[in-house]
Amino acid sequence: MIEFSGVSKHFGAVTALDQFSLEVREGMVYGLIGPNGAGKTTAMSILATLQLPDAGTATVDGRDVVNEPMDVRGIIGYMPDFFGVYDGLRAGEYLEFFAAAYNIPAEQRSRLAKKLLELVNLPDKADVYVDSLSRGMKQRLALARCLVHDPKVLILDEPASGLDPRARVEMKEIIKQLKHLHKTILISSHILPELAEICDQVAVMDTGKLVACGTMAEMTAVTRGAKQIKAEVLDRTEELAAFLASRPGVTGSFTDGTAVSFLLNGDQAEQAALLQEIINAGWAVAEFVEVKRNLEEAFMAVTGEGVDHVGGN
Repeated sequence: MIEFSGVSKHFGAVTALDQFSLEVREGMVYGLIGPNGAGKTTAMSILATLQLPDAGTATVDGRDVVNEPMDVRGIIGYMPDFFGVYDGLRAGEYLEFFAAAYNIPAEQRSRLAKKLLELVNLPDKADVYVDSLSRGMKQRLALARCLVHDPKVLILDEPASGLDPRARVEMKEIIKQLKHLHKTILISSHILPELAEICDQVAVMDTGKLVACGTMAEMTAVTRGAKQIKAEVLDRTEELAAFLASRPGVTGSFTDGTAVSFLLNGDQAEQAALLQEIINAGWAVAEFVEVKRNLEEAFMAVTGEGVDHVGGN
């Protein structure tokens, strides 16, 4: 249903996407996760025909986003991470306006707006002005707007961004409902546990590249056998990070003050051997411990980012 093949995109000297390839099958909820600047938003913008790739191809339901942009727009609903709502309209009027933009007959628009408001749990907000809605309600209204033309594919860029816990739960439940309606959904987020609950598969992006992808079970297995180690040294922290990156079984090393954190695939003997290598190479080690981590931290380690660095894009 969705396919990226060798897609690259540059903004001056910055490479936003680098030979990015990904396939999403029909009816699947597919999550994109990655640190700030990973390329998630750029990939989605290209898919929504808002930006052109510099190389490679992207298709939706067999339609090329460059050569058949109007056809693509007719079968997708796109919700960007930053969106605008028309404050001078009531919620029902807002949806009817977009229904008119999609040439839906006038006699059907009011009924459609009511149906969509019920779907996104805003059944009593049809006559409420948009500017008086909470952020969570505006997010749900924006999602309803994406559905006015009954698209096959939904592209949702950080739909839960900025929402409180209750609003995030509501958004998650709506996405589950849309899955039951057989929509194909590509969704980005930096809140990995939420994606884990709703996605069939997940892809990890970093610096415009696909780092890893698969089902949640497969992705968990990627990091299940790896221990996250924190090594605190007295000096030359950056040098230690580079040294560790060259060692067998070590991935995703990053610095944090006087400490270096990394993933190590190996048993206790290999852990002890690595510590001895560090000492033999001249570092004064103040601490060398295994850190208990959650799944989100593991993915951030794989992409070389600390959890504090996780963000959008």
